[in-house]
Amino acid sequence: MLNRIWIAFILLGFAAAVAQTLQGDLDVFTRVLTGLFDTARTGFDISLGLVGVMSLWLGIMKIGERGGLIQVFGRAMAPFFRRIFPDIPPGHPAGGSIVMNASANMLGLDNAATPLGLKAMRELQEINPHKDTASNPMIMFLVLNTAGITLIPTSVIAIRQSIALKQGLVGFNAADIFLPTLLGTFVSFCAGLIVVAAWQRINLFCRPVLGFFAGFAALMGGLYAWLNGMPPERMAQMIGLLGSGLIVSLIVLFVAVAAWRRVDVYESFVDGAKEGFGVAVQIIPYLIAMLAAISVFRTTGCMDYLIDGIRTLVIALGMNADFVPALPVGLMKTLSGSGARGLMVDVMSTYGVDSFQGKLAAIIQGSTETTFYVLAVYFGSVNITRTRYAVACGLIADAVGLVGAILIGYAFYH
Repeated sequence: MLNRIWIAFILLGFAAAVAQTLQGDLDVFTRVLTGLFDTARTGFDISLGLVGVMSLWLGIMKIGERGGLIQVFGRAMAPFFRRIFPDIPPGHPAGGSIVMNASANMLGLDNAATPLGLKAMRELQEINPHKDTASNPMIMFLVLNTAGITLIPTSVIAIRQSIALKQGLVGFNAADIFLPTLLGTFVSFCAGLIVVAAWQRINLFCRPVLGFFAGFAALMGGLYAWLNGMPPERMAQMIGLLGSGLIVSLIVLFVAVAAWRRVDVYESFVDGAKEGFGVAVQIIPYLIAMLAAISVFRTTGCMDYLIDGIRTLVIALGMNADFVPALPVGLMKTLSGSGARGLMVDVMSTYGVDSFQGKLAAIIQGSTETTFYVLAVYFGSVNITRTRYAVACGLIADAVGLVGAILIGYAFYH
């Protein structure tokens, strides 16, 4: 599937560039070539930047593994994971790594989530009978990762606050999109879980899965009750404290428990950190390949053509088209996180950070994920070349999540 998508991006982009050249745009191929070189450099920089973070987190995870806490986390979530990951053996360390990755994603801590996710993929590859083909647990993990629940969209809130100051808004609550974003990302998560479960014929109507959803609903209500009514500055401080405090506390817990069990903590960290460089380097060709195809599709204007077509269709159907200016954020998010962030800022700057379009762009940015980036990086880290139905399920979850975010935006702000 990735092969077909990659080819389609290149060929469609080339066709669009040829059409623009025939219409008199003689600089289009220069822009395409410049974009290719820029994205190649960006892909390398991203991978190189991962070396330090990967080394840090893989070292910490090794401490947690040898200290036994990773296994404890895995056992705590075992009833739920046994249902949605039936092919993972009980007690396998992949379960604990998946829990840690999900926790980091829920707190919006991308720098922590990525290395934890890559570690989970390496552990899932150990039990994969076909090393070049994505296994069922890998596909479930990646789709849930790309559609993962984000409790706190920290970066989106920070960007909104910064833009509000530039626009001279007084008393602006940058965190007012907290609950809509949480609902939007929950819709995406449910869609991803249901579509993969249907494909793999997993029964979700069981006590552990229903209990998970009930627990999440209770957690969502508790967070809303806690944060609701706080001044924007205070809410931002508490959100930052919650995310960073939990991660730092977890690191300290890993070290303390490992030391109490007489594990050589320093050597454990070094052993885990050594894996970081190899993983980061292995990602480079896969990431550059995907970024290059996305660059061609974007710089030739194919994304703009797609948006214009959707706007025309929406208006022709007699529907309200106020959401269309924010739609590129959702479509771009599947391709590029930084590109979607730039589009979000553009919408907020054009329409106002407190406008319907500005709020909707923030909800979409906070409740969707960079599907192609995640698939390219995670599968590339373990040399998976046959992705089976992972891309299709990921895109279905993205589409449902995007529609859900738009409907939630209308319900809250329109």
